[in-house]
Amino acid sequence: MKKWLFVLVLFFFPFLSPPAIYAEETLQQLIDETPANGTLLLKNKTYTGDIVIEKPMTIKGAAHTVIKGSGNGNVIAVRAPHVTIEHVTVTNSGKSRSTQEEYAAIKVYSDYNTLKHITITNSFHGIYLSQAHHNVVEYVRVTGKGGEIAGQGNGLHVYYSNFNKLAHNTIIGTRDGMFFDYANHNVVKDNDVSHTRYGLHYMYSDDNEFYRNRFTLNTGGAAIMNSNRIVLKGNEFLLNKGMRSFGVLLQMANDNRIIDNEFYQNERAFYIDQSTNNFMEGNTIVKNQIGVELWGSSQRQTFTNNRFLNNTISVLSLGGEGDNRFSFHGVGNHWGDDAHFFDLNQDGKGDSPFQYKSSLHKIVEQNELAYLFLNTPSIKLYEKVNELMHEEEVMATDNYPFVDRHSMPWTTILFALVMVIWILQYKRGQSQ
Repeated sequence: MKKWLFVLVLFFFPFLSPPAIYAEETLQQLIDETPANGTLLLKNKTYTGDIVIEKPMTIKGAAHTVIKGSGNGNVIAVRAPHVTIEHVTVTNSGKSRSTQEEYAAIKVYSDYNTLKHITITNSFHGIYLSQAHHNVVEYVRVTGKGGEIAGQGNGLHVYYSNFNKLAHNTIIGTRDGMFFDYANHNVVKDNDVSHTRYGLHYMYSDDNEFYRNRFTLNTGGAAIMNSNRIVLKGNEFLLNKGMRSFGVLLQMANDNRIIDNEFYQNERAFYIDQSTNNFMEGNTIVKNQIGVELWGSSQRQTFTNNRFLNNTISVLSLGGEGDNRFSFHGVGNHWGDDAHFFDLNQDGKGDSPFQYKSSLHKIVEQNELAYLFLNTPSIKLYEKVNELMHEEEVMATDNYPFVDRHSMPWTTILFALVMVIWILQYKRGQSQ
């Protein structure tokens, strides 16, 4: 009997023992346990961040996957190549500016990685590429952490990083939307940047391409400094307002091509200083306070086939004359209501050069506060008085100005009236 009782106790003892309690694995442990080139699928939950990825792998989140940092460092540091991170929300990076390391929600130190469909909040920098090449960053949404813009980081920060692709990203309320520093041969397209200091801030970076991006309601649209051979094509610079605001700033920037962009209601569409050999073609420059502010320190700018429409001042030349031209190979610009000239042979171009004149440069060079009054009736009155007194100066000369189609009937009517008057006078002279 005792022997059977002993056997029964041994048999049922495992079922009578309390269940074992295992600590849940951290995200870093899950990453470390995932084999190289493997895929880690995350759940709809919040994971603790400050993780480091040191092998090629894929991390895929679910609809509500959050990776939350400690607030003291990078939430995710990617140190291996060929890492893919997608469909996650990343938040709460370190925000201290007193450390040597500039923290980010995701900081990438390696090549050939892909970051896509990611939401970033409450972090210093959004995504920071540090000496990282051939990466893809797309469909990322970065929202600033609120408060003073100057105290925040940038949405996408590209440092000494080349041949990267940044596409279809949305950046709101960061310091600079996209910041490039010693970064070359990158392609940036279809991004939307708003409510930042500079939508695009550019330093010592060459041979990059920007297509179909939108920069709206920033202090400045694109600030291109000390950089060469940039292509800006098909972008929109809208409502970038403030006394020193602009759509595009070129400063010590050379051999850049700015083509088929739209500039609408900016303080300045173009601000060009200490720059040479830039080519502006096919841009639409509408309802800006100043279409082009061109300083004498800039030489050999070319403007061709651009449309200047309803700007307070289309061209403002300051600081002396420069060797700049407003036509190229027989193709000038459209000047809208600023221009009145004949097109007797109906070839769509004015029969004589067009000179755009203004007197505003006098007060702007003497007092920067004049910018505050650009959209007031007093400026238009000032210009009109100086026009009547013949005290305007030539800001731009277009040797081949376009005659817009809507203005053609008026030209034809005026020409017909002149011909009728001439015929009547001729007949009167013959009859006498």
